[in-house]
Amino acid sequence: MGTQVLEKIVQESKKRLASSLEIEKLPIAGYEQVLKITDKNAALTAIIAIHDTTLGPALGGIRIKPYASFNDALEDVLRLSKGMTHKSAIGEVGFGGGKSVIIADPKTQKTPELLLAFGAAVEQLGGQYICAEDVGCTTEDVKIIRRATQYVVGLAHAKSSGDPGPFTAWGVFRGIQATLARIFGSNSIEGRTIAIQGLGNVGLPLAELLFWHGAHLIFSDIDPIKVEKMALKYGARILPPDQILSAECDILAPCALGGILNDRTIPALRCKGVAGSSNNQLLKSSHAKLLFDRKIVYAPDFVINAGGLLNVSAELEEKGYHPASPRQKIHRIYDTLSAIYEISEKGGESTDAAAISLADYRIKYGIGKRIVPPTFHHNVEI
Repeated sequence: MGTQVLEKIVQESKKRLASSLEIEKLPIAGYEQVLKITDKNAALTAIIAIHDTTLGPALGGIRIKPYASFNDALEDVLRLSKGMTHKSAIGEVGFGGGKSVIIADPKTQKTPELLLAFGAAVEQLGGQYICAEDVGCTTEDVKIIRRATQYVVGLAHAKSSGDPGPFTAWGVFRGIQATLARIFGSNSIEGRTIAIQGLGNVGLPLAELLFWHGAHLIFSDIDPIKVEKMALKYGARILPPDQILSAECDILAPCALGGILNDRTIPALRCKGVAGSSNNQLLKSSHAKLLFDRKIVYAPDFVINAGGLLNVSAELEEKGYHPASPRQKIHRIYDTLSAIYEISEKGGESTDAAAISLADYRIKYGIGKRIVPPTFHHNVEI
C-alpha cells in the first residue's frame, strides 16, 4: 500500500474513531483489566487482557486469528496474558503480563482501518498495555498500529530490537541443553535425536543451531514443500504432522501452536523431554503432572521461550537497544531451567508448578520491579 493512500486512511480513521470505537470492561476474576474492543465501521472485535502489572506495565503481542467464537478468543487471551505475567517475572524484565487478540482472518480481513482502530484503543489505556507483533500480526501491521498509538514495540527503526525469532531460538537451544543435562548428566547436543514440530520463525533458526551442534533431526510442518527443502538441507527425517508428537526421540521441541500436550497425546509420547517455543503447550495445567508422573522432563514454555520478550524489552531501556544485553540474559535461561528442575525434584511437583511458584515469589517480593519508565525511542525516530 502506498504511503499517500495509507496517510489518507489514517486521517479519515482519526476523524471517526471518537464516535465508533467502543471499549467494554469484562469482569474477570484474577485479572486487572479485560477489555472488549469493538468498532463497527472498522469491522473490529478484539480483546485486551491485562493480567498483572505489579512489576511494570503489561507487555504482550497481538494475535490475529479467526476464532470460532468470542469465548474461544477470550479463553486464549486470558491464558496468554497470564503466561506473559509469569514469563516477565521469570525473566526479570520489569514488565507485567498482557496480551491481545483480534478476531479476524489475517489473510482476508486484516485492513489498515481495523489496525488503526485497535491502536486507538491501546492509546486510550495510556501505557498500561504495550503491544507487539505475534501470530497473524506482522512488523508491517505494527507499523500501521503505531500511527494510532505510541505504546508499541517491534518497529523498524534504528533502535529497534528487530526479528525476535533468532533470539527465541537461542533461548530454546539453551533450554534444550539444560533439559539434556537433567536427563543424561551432559548438555551435549552431539548425537541426540530432536524432533521439531513447526519450521517457522523459531523452528528454523533452532534447527540450524541444533544441526551445527551435531543433532539428529526429525522435522514436521504443515507446509510439505518447506519441510522437504529443510529436511534436505539439514539431513533430517520427515514425519507427518499427526505423527510427530509420538516420534521416538530424546527431545520433542514443539514450535507451532499450543494445546498439544493433553490427555490424548501425553500417553503416546516417546520422548525423554519436551523443550520447545510454543506458547501454552499444556492444554490444562494438570497435564504438567501427567508429564511428571511419566518422568518426561518438561521445560515450561513461558521460561524456555522468553528470548523474544527479553529481546524486545531491551528496546524500551533508557539507553536504547543493543543486542548484546538480551543475548546475555537469554543465555541464562539454561541456569533458570536448571534451578526449576531442582525445585521440581525436591518438592515432588511438576516443573510447571515449580516455575509458577518461582514467578509468583518474584512478583510478591517485587524482584525485578521496574524503576525507570520505559522509553519509546520511536517517538523521536519515526
